[in-house]
Amino acid sequence: MPHRSGRHFLQIPGPTNVPDRILRAIERPTIDHRGAEFGTLGKKLLDGLKRVFKTKGPIVVYPSSGTGAWEAALVNTLSPGDRVLMFETGHFATLWRGLADKLGLDVAWISGDWREGVPASLLEARLAEDRSHAIKAVCVVHNETSTGVTSDVAAVRKAIDGARHPALLLVDTISSLASIDYRQDEWGVDVTVGCSQKGLMLPPGLGFNAISDKALAASKKNRLARSYWDWDAMLANNKGGFFPYTPATNLLYGLDEALQMLFEEGLDAVFARHDRMAEATRRAVRGWGLEILCRNPAEYSSTLTAVMMPAGHDADAFRRTVLERFDMSLGTGLGRVQGKVFRIGHLGDFNDLMLAGTLCGVEMGLELAGVPYRKGGVDAALAYLANPQARDA
Repeated sequence: MPHRSGRHFLQIPGPTNVPDRILRAIERPTIDHRGAEFGTLGKKLLDGLKRVFKTKGPIVVYPSSGTGAWEAALVNTLSPGDRVLMFETGHFATLWRGLADKLGLDVAWISGDWREGVPASLLEARLAEDRSHAIKAVCVVHNETSTGVTSDVAAVRKAIDGARHPALLLVDTISSLASIDYRQDEWGVDVTVGCSQKGLMLPPGLGFNAISDKALAASKKNRLARSYWDWDAMLANNKGGFFPYTPATNLLYGLDEALQMLFEEGLDAVFARHDRMAEATRRAVRGWGLEILCRNPAEYSSTLTAVMMPAGHDADAFRRTVLERFDMSLGTGLGRVQGKVFRIGHLGDFNDLMLAGTLCGVEMGLELAGVPYRKGGVDAALAYLANPQARDA
């Protein structure tokens, strides 16, 4: 392969760009994961994560992907044959459903068109019909990475409470954590699933479960088999800042640095920055005359935008043009929207000039790939970013 000058633009919605500060933290020599220095680090990290999840409850950190954290949430709270209510909001909600099926759970699946989030009114109606309380858990993806649709978790909790139903609430925050405001305790979430490689700005390799008292009580009675994913062993060791098996020590160094960066900026400022990047991106898309996959503006994601291609044009062919000509990776369409959409990631360690370069690459790519569009999308985004009111919003 010939050398390509400059920096590769990684604009998929995760894994995201890893900041130099975190790369430098990760490259430190590994320490004894049974020693006092590690215990101090572990307790610091677990306390810091509570600020990100906005919870007072325990948080478990696995050496895993988000998929592992999905499984941990299910196997620690449910029993074989338990009925769970899940919603088809996109590709990753569908994958979580498949995992639940393989574990022997009875999935009540609410189909969707991948353009909207969880319908709270429908959820409340379904739970109200379940007078025997056969449904043991409701599983929701907060921010669907395949579609750029963000579901209203507070409304989901209100719906569960409105139906006076005891089901556990399990929420996937894999592409929203540390980028979009999330409140585990306030919203009454029982298990929150997260991972390292998106808003936390780390490489892949860490999975998280944030756990409520209700979920902990359920874990004492459930009967799904688990060993590696068992909360009990993790929580017992976590009291001293340790883990029951070898942790991903160098990624934990990086997590320490990531939390410091988030707290230096301030979580509210982080969320506002993501909101601003997302709005600028949407203005560019509308300026190009293209359509955003998310149908409801109230559900627009602040971490990614999925853009629909004009009829007769292939999104993956367009993405190849952008990669080959401008060394920029855009997110592919997944599942039922493969070839029909491309995704612009605008999350993590990301600023106005990085977004400007990203949008310029997209606009030039549209021209080179022969995709019909209107000129001026980049100008619309830049005008918004240069407006002081947008920065102060």
